[in-house]
Amino acid sequence: MTELFLIARVAGRTVAIPTQQVGSVVDLGEVIAVPLTERAVRGLTALRSRVVTVIDTHLALGLPAEPGPIEAGRRAVITRIDGHDYAVLVDALEDVAPFERLPLSLGLALDGGWRAAAAGLVERDGEPMLVLDLSVLVPQPLAA
Repeated sequence: MTELFLIARVAGRTVAIPTQQVGSVVDLGEVIAVPLTERAVRGLTALRSRVVTVIDTHLALGLPAEPGPIEAGRRAVITRIDGHDYAVLVDALEDVAPFERLPLSLGLALDGGWRAAAAGLVERDGEPMLVLDLSVLVPQPLAA
C-alpha cells in the first residue's frame, strides 16, 4: 500500500517521515532553554500563539548534540503526540512523495537510537531510506 512521506535529512541521513505524523513544517524563531529537562529537549519556542517543545533529533537518536544554540530560521517538523505539540529539528527538507513502506531487513545494522526510531524502509531511485517514527524521539514522562 502506498503512503505519503515527507523526505528530510537528519544527521547526514535521508529519512522518510509519514505525513500522518506531520502537522506542519516551520522555520523556528528563538528557542528558550529549559533547565532540568530531558537531554533531547532543547527548549521551548512560540509558534502561532502557542508554546511548543523543541526536540533535538540528534540527541534523541543518541548522537552527539549539534554545537551551539539553535539559530532562528532552523527547520522543524511539527508533530502532535498525546495532545502536545513538538518541533522536531531536521537538517533539511526535500520533498513529499508517495512510497510503499517495506519492513526493516533483518541484516540491517542500525545504531541504538536509529534502531528504535526506524519504522520500516522506503526506496527512492533504488536507494533505501529509513522511515522515521517521530513519536519515538519525544521523551516519555516518567511514571509517578
